[in-house]
Amino acid sequence: MSHRPSLLWLLVSVLVIAIDQVTKRLIMGSFALFEHLPVLPYFDLVRLHNTGAAFSFLASASGWQNWFFTGVAVVVSGILLWWFSRQPPERVVVPLGLVLVLGGAIGNVIDRLEHGYVVDFILVHYEHWAFPAFNVADSAITLGVILLLIDSFFLEGRRLQPSAADGGPSASSGPNASSGQ
Repeated sequence: MSHRPSLLWLLVSVLVIAIDQVTKRLIMGSFALFEHLPVLPYFDLVRLHNTGAAFSFLASASGWQNWFFTGVAVVVSGILLWWFSRQPPERVVVPLGLVLVLGGAIGNVIDRLEHGYVVDFILVHYEHWAFPAFNVADSAITLGVILLLIDSFFLEGRRLQPSAADGGPSASSGPNASSGQ
């Protein structure tokens, strides 16, 4: 029996990258920079270029940040692949979280290498407030991180607690239970 997760999980990363790149190319082919298309009262499609990281962090730097964020993404992708390879085959949440983050990171790295910026096009807003624009890759990264946090805070503890079947404590054991001797 294999102790590694199925490589089929990595198809999720490939799917994220493909959807991310196709949607960005559609936006770049259909919208001028800063052009908006209202879709719903609180949702627009827009073409924006982000030379920074999340929330345009370091976007106004002189250009070094593009290579820095690309390098960070490459290193993080290697760590994610290593972490992924260590997952037991029966796990679902952690491998899914990891491949979503991996696909999103690679999708944005492709933009940085090809254009020198990341294409963002999803704009959620309400009255005078707007969330920073984002893309499919960013959404995959966010969902992946949420899954990893759910596993860490809610599921990992359950896996670490021994069950009665594993020889762990049960309702009939403990300091007050009879030993049967």
